[in-house]
Amino acid sequence: MLKQEFKPYYDIVIIGSGVSGLTSAAILSKAGYSVCVLESDSRVGGYLAGFRRKDFRFDTAIHWLNQCGPGGMVTRVFDFIGSDYPVPRVQTIIRRYVGDSFNYLLTDNPDELRNQWMAEFPHEKEGIIRFFEAAKSLGKSFVNFGRLFRSMETMNLFEKAQYGLKMLSSAIPFIKYLGYEGEAGLEKGLNKFFKEKKLHDVFCSEDNILSCLVPIGWAYFHDYQMPPIGGSQVFPEWLKYVTEYYGNEIFLKCRVTKILIENGQSQGVEFEHRGNIHSIKSNYVLAACDVETLYEKMLPPQYVKEEFKEKLRGAVLYSSSVTISIALDCPAEDLGFGEELIFITRDDVKKEEHCNGDPYTSAISILAPAQRDKTLAPEGCGTLTLYVAGNIEYNDFWKAEKDANGKFIRGEAYKKHKEEYAEILISRVEKQMAPSLRQHILFYDIATPVTHQRYTGNKNGSIMGAKPGKHNMQAKIAHHQTPVDKLILGGHWAELGGGVPIAVKSAINASLVLLKKENKTAYKTLSRFMDGKISTKEVQAAPCFKPYDNSWVQNPTPATRKALREEEVETDSDFN
Repeated sequence: MLKQEFKPYYDIVIIGSGVSGLTSAAILSKAGYSVCVLESDSRVGGYLAGFRRKDFRFDTAIHWLNQCGPGGMVTRVFDFIGSDYPVPRVQTIIRRYVGDSFNYLLTDNPDELRNQWMAEFPHEKEGIIRFFEAAKSLGKSFVNFGRLFRSMETMNLFEKAQYGLKMLSSAIPFIKYLGYEGEAGLEKGLNKFFKEKKLHDVFCSEDNILSCLVPIGWAYFHDYQMPPIGGSQVFPEWLKYVTEYYGNEIFLKCRVTKILIENGQSQGVEFEHRGNIHSIKSNYVLAACDVETLYEKMLPPQYVKEEFKEKLRGAVLYSSSVTISIALDCPAEDLGFGEELIFITRDDVKKEEHCNGDPYTSAISILAPAQRDKTLAPEGCGTLTLYVAGNIEYNDFWKAEKDANGKFIRGEAYKKHKEEYAEILISRVEKQMAPSLRQHILFYDIATPVTHQRYTGNKNGSIMGAKPGKHNMQAKIAHHQTPVDKLILGGHWAELGGGVPIAVKSAINASLVLLKKENKTAYKTLSRFMDGKISTKEVQAAPCFKPYDNSWVQNPTPATRKALREEEVETDSDFN
């Protein structure tokens, strides 16, 4: 293995190679900066890294995508970077809600579900109509999101005033639902539309009324996409290629331990790589990593007020998850699974039991990735992924022990516990969805919140960071500007919300914060493009950005490589 050489100086050091860190790296590389990305894992991508087992490729994060279609915010950012990006595919069959006594399907024509509910519950007809009308109104507000996502930190006073008015207009449909959070709030919110228990049970694992309405709103406006061919991993693969195309560097197994500061200003980072301590000087540091790790471990305590750190500790975060990745000896559709996300629940348990991590009661999300994308599994085979909301403290931290430094030791008790947990989930899916499932399983892999914390560094293995909601908004959790000059916060922790769109939103905003200070021409040009005031052709031709030749070629998946090898062998055999 070649020894890695770290240059002593870069314009920008980026901590973390999740989709947000890599998107910032590609944007700032295109703006002409020397960039170094430091990643603690052995692969780029964060939650999108996925993994390979034998000739199967597994996604570990994406249930569905939004804002990745024409005019979507992710599409606009990727259009700026280059035209060779992996393109997500339209999803029309979206979500199936399965309980002991119901089975409902949401498609890109939500009125079909509305009409089914009205026929089944005629006494709730009026409320059902209002529920779907409310969802449609919320969905409409997202239509212009592709041009209404800049952070106030990237704007001047005039832009803030204009943007505030536009955002207020888009936010009005949401405001009246903000207070309906928690178990009591959700029940109260649903009761505004209907009181039928079975309809309430459809949303038994949600914790606010908006999470019930918004997915249906997206469906009305056809804003559901599936990952590109090759899986979610191709996003970081492309962004890595673009960053390196410009001569910039991405280093793996580099764990940043300290932000170097002089006179209240960031000067670079110190990091550990293969047991050795290194330091790199830089003009800026962009931290696309866990915000508590940044403020409590990488910075001296005097730079961030204890009051704000306490707010961060009390932030309402997305949960972690337990993920079971299953390889099948047959296509998943042979067992009855389609392209939709299937969500199975029990009618006979209390609401809180759907989200408490108990494998016997928790709601289970099921995807069949290789049904959506045949390149993810060998010919004649398939994959399933089971998700359950998970808590890192469940059952004494999943029976994992801790060493003197507080790191988890994943011993035999941990392995046994997670295998028993997985078997319970598989049995439930087998009973409720696919009676012959177990006999078609070749192998499976289990990731717990302990796993997710180890690979991403996110607090408690949180899958996305801080949730939107009244508490986090009032605490002003979301921010890009840090108390240290030239240290910018990126990643999911800089914005409220989750998923690829929010990660990309954070990346473009963090980049604009930097460009606003360092390169006014690039800042104004990119801002105008993101606001929809100039075209892709115009921003690509702007002399303040370096050209890119759109030369990325997607690598074949393991299953595709296997098929090509077998085809070559067969061809050689025929020739001989």
